[in-house]
Amino acid sequence: MAIDDGLDLAEAESGLGVRIGRRANPEARMPLMEHIRELRNRVIKIAIAITAGSIAGWFIYTPVWAFIKRPYCRVPQPHALFPHQNCQLYVNGLFDAFFLKLQICIVVGLILTLPIWLYQLWAFIAPGLYRRERRWAYYFVGASLPLFVAGGTVAYFAMTRGVHFLLSMLPPDTTALITINTYLSYAGAMLMIFAIAFEMPLVFVLLNLAGVLTHERFRKWRRGIIFLVFLFAATFTPSPDPLSMLLLAVPCLVLVEAAEGFAWVHDKRKARRLGSLAYPGLSEEEVAAYGLEQPVSEHRP
Repeated sequence: MAIDDGLDLAEAESGLGVRIGRRANPEARMPLMEHIRELRNRVIKIAIAITAGSIAGWFIYTPVWAFIKRPYCRVPQPHALFPHQNCQLYVNGLFDAFFLKLQICIVVGLILTLPIWLYQLWAFIAPGLYRRERRWAYYFVGASLPLFVAGGTVAYFAMTRGVHFLLSMLPPDTTALITINTYLSYAGAMLMIFAIAFEMPLVFVLLNLAGVLTHERFRKWRRGIIFLVFLFAATFTPSPDPLSMLLLAVPCLVLVEAAEGFAWVHDKRKARRLGSLAYPGLSEEEVAAYGLEQPVSEHRP
C-alpha cells in the first residue's frame, strides 16, 4: 500500500518544501538543518514582500488614513477644542506623526502582501501534511479569511455609533482631546472583537469534525449558545443601543445556525458511513429496531 505523504513529484520539483520525489523520500523528511534553512528562506521572502508592500503603503498613506478616520469624522463633536472644525485628532509627541505613518504603512504592507506571505507559510507547512489534512486546511483558510473580512466590515460601520456614544458621555464643561493613538486602539479593538466573533462558528465546525461537538449536543445547547451570543454582543459593543448590539449578534446567530446545519449534515453522513454515533457498529435502523433511542425507563415493565 502506497504511503500518502501529501506531496507529489511535481510539487517537489517546483520547490514546495522538500525537493525530492515520493519514491526517494516517501515520508517527505528533512534533516533539522534543512528545515532551519527552509524556514530562513521563507522568512526572508516574507520580510522582503512586506517591506515592498510597506513602501507602496507609504505612497497611498493619505487615502488610507482618510478611510481609517472616516467613522470618527461622521460624529458631531460639540465638546471639541475647535467645535466648528469636525474630525480633529491630536498627537502629544514629536515623533508620534512619524510612527503613526510607519505603523499604518506596515499594516497596509501586510494586507497588500497577504497572498504572498500566506503562500510562503503554506509552502513550508504543506510538505509535512497528509493529503486529507491539506484539504481541510484549504477549507479552513478559505472560510476564515472571508469571515474575518466580514467581521471587520461590520466593525467599520459600527465604530461610528460607538464613538458617538463614548463622546456623548462628556460633561458640558469638558473638552475632548482625542489622540490618534487612542483612536487607533479603539479601532483595532473593535476590529478584533468583531472578527473573532465571526470566526467562532468556524470553531464549532472544527469541533464537530473532531467529534467533540455533535449535532445532538448542539441542538440541546442551542438556547444557551443564543444567550451567550447576545451576552457577548451586549458586553463588547461600546454603544448600548440595540442597533449596535444587533449588528454583531444577528450575523453571529446566522453563522451559528449555518454551523449547526453543517454539523447535522456531517453527522448524518458519518452515521451512514460508520453506523450510529452513540452505538458504533450499529446502523440507525438497528438502533431503532432495538429501541436504544428510547430512555431506559420506557423499556422497564
